[in-house]
Amino acid sequence: MEKQQTLKAYHKKRAALMLAAVILLIIAAFSSCFVGVANVTVGRVFATLLPGGHFMGAAALNQTELTVLMQLRLPRITMALVSGIGLGISGLVMQAITGNKMASPFTTGLSNAAAFGASLAIIFGFTPFGSNQVGTVMMAFVLAFICAAMVYGIASAKGMGKTTIILIGIALNYFFSALNASMQYVANEQQLSAIVHWTFGSLSEITWEQILVVCVILLLTFPFIVRFAWHYNLLSTGDESAVALGVNVMRLRLLSGIAVTLISSAIVSFTGVIGFVGLVAPHIARLLIGGDYRALIPLTALSGAILLIAADTVGRVAVSPVIIPVGIVVSFIGVPVFIYLIVKEQKERLV
Repeated sequence: MEKQQTLKAYHKKRAALMLAAVILLIIAAFSSCFVGVANVTVGRVFATLLPGGHFMGAAALNQTELTVLMQLRLPRITMALVSGIGLGISGLVMQAITGNKMASPFTTGLSNAAAFGASLAIIFGFTPFGSNQVGTVMMAFVLAFICAAMVYGIASAKGMGKTTIILIGIALNYFFSALNASMQYVANEQQLSAIVHWTFGSLSEITWEQILVVCVILLLTFPFIVRFAWHYNLLSTGDESAVALGVNVMRLRLLSGIAVTLISSAIVSFTGVIGFVGLVAPHIARLLIGGDYRALIPLTALSGAILLIAADTVGRVAVSPVIIPVGIVVSFIGVPVFIYLIVKEQKERLV
């Protein structure tokens, strides 16, 4: 009876946290729509939508302001939402399959590989369909995927151990970092500026087509991750225990790695390198809800989305009209939050 009451209380707490996270996400996204240099307010949006072009004394948006809202603010907010979800759950899954809470989507060296791909496109002028941006995105995605394929391919040949994944990832991370540094060394001033700007991580110049690509990949991979939530619970007890309970550990790591690679590569190729979201979001969720991946996955997704939207909003208003790239803001927010979470977790263990 007592166990049933405890379980019921846990489910109530979980539902309350999920609801609170959803409400906070809606508030963050809604508020972000009306922050910036352009005079776009709730009243003016209603005035634009309603016949007559007026609402409680507010005038309708002009064409420039409407373009700012529909083609600049809404795309970057939507990309912040889907990128936060993708990077958050990617970090959580990486922590599950490596057994390391310090793991992130970029543990496999994916970020530096993507940066190297972008550098190649910028320096050698790779312009498919006559677009520099398309060339940079394509090369970043291809190199990121090649890097991850090398990590999981070698790890698979060696038995797919969690330590193997981490060590190979570290090695390739340094390797692609050196290649990227070499590209920066030979780049001219204009090319170097473009490379450095890309590595900052930014949500500027995001298009609805790019958002659609990320959404499709999330829709294809997210159900798989949710389906194997219980397997991640079993994996957290150790490889031997998981195998004894019927989990094909090697297959789970390989398929999870492919899902994480698809999500992270797609996001990074469009936004550049945005760190800490995949590291901090899972820790926030774990601190709030515990270690059950059935609850951790959705709460981590919501936490990642809230964190990235909040960081982008701060970047737009901190030194307005200059916009600080979201990758920089996330690091400023993520580092102290992460240190706080680590300290708090250590204190709870000592109590």
